[in-house]
Amino acid sequence: MQFSDIIGQKEAVNRLSQMVAGDRIPHALLFLGPEGSGKIDLALAFAQFAMCENKQGLDSCGQCRSCIKMAKFIHPDLHFSYPVVGSKVKSDDYLTQWRSAIGDNSFMNINDWLQLIGAANKQGNINKEECLNIIRKLSLKAFEGEYKILIMWLPEYLGKEGNRLLKLIEEPPENTLFVLLAEQQELILNTILSRCQLVKVPRLKDEEVIQGLEKKGLATNEQASSIAFLSGGNFNEAIKLAQKNENDNATLFLEWLRKCYKGNGVDLVKWVDKFAGIGRENQKYFLKYGLHFLRELLLHRVTGSNALRLGPQEKKTAQNLTNVLGPEQIEDISHLLSEVIYYIERNANPKVLFLDTSIQLHEIIRKKRAVGAS
Repeated sequence: MQFSDIIGQKEAVNRLSQMVAGDRIPHALLFLGPEGSGKIDLALAFAQFAMCENKQGLDSCGQCRSCIKMAKFIHPDLHFSYPVVGSKVKSDDYLTQWRSAIGDNSFMNINDWLQLIGAANKQGNINKEECLNIIRKLSLKAFEGEYKILIMWLPEYLGKEGNRLLKLIEEPPENTLFVLLAEQQELILNTILSRCQLVKVPRLKDEEVIQGLEKKGLATNEQASSIAFLSGGNFNEAIKLAQKNENDNATLFLEWLRKCYKGNGVDLVKWVDKFAGIGRENQKYFLKYGLHFLRELLLHRVTGSNALRLGPQEKKTAQNLTNVLGPEQIEDISHLLSEVIYYIERNANPKVLFLDTSIQLHEIIRKKRAVGAS
């Protein structure tokens, strides 16, 4: 991956390329930005430039022995760490799947990755064994390159295990670089944050998404324009929209809202029984979609704007719901869904949790109807 291959992110590219060209590379960097903004690509291009044996101005040559290995993610001095499932499992156990995954779609999210490795109902983490393995690997001398580089995707999943890496990050072995790729700064230990230089990676602009889709041959200009608007700067979502017309989570969420609106107990129980089996990560991703839908619904409810980042069917449903849900009810539902995400992460029983949530949703909707009727 070269900087010239990056979709958008010109400010981050310029800053990172100047660091390497000027030989002013911090030993620990934190790339902070939302899902689908291109953090993995930035990290790969940065690492390839740092390792390049024949640097060309502000980018790697792409042709030297090091660049060829980096492009295949097989350079012996390039290490990866990412969430997996299980207390004894290390990232290296899934290295083949990881290389294939980032080669296919480096914009993937955590749910995509965990489903790819068969996580099913389990949640991902970066565990004690992984931290000890990182310490062991980085204590060795570099095999071929000038640096040893660790790219850690989603350090939020370290939790308190991050304390094991504090000394290593603060006082790393010579020519050792840490590149952490994060989406939720508040979930990272402050002691880790304080040891890293921050690089902000914003959402992609619509025109950057359009250019990226066209460059990858995923959509025509007209199609790409529509997809870019709906994706909201998330290139992972843009790829999925380009590959299929309907958003599965959109269909499922709207079905759930309709059933909660009707309040048929038998139908709700059947829906919950089926939904409980899709796995915790899928459930969390579904709820995050729901929060996105509610934000767009609130925008339409308050401003009357039809410029919503929703598909045609979603937009039609949102417009219909303005007669059912007021701003306070939308806020109540959003708060409820955020709480459900919290409980899922703490291994609440999904059947009990989602049946209770469905009942509460029904009550919120009926409360609004009663107020309107009066």
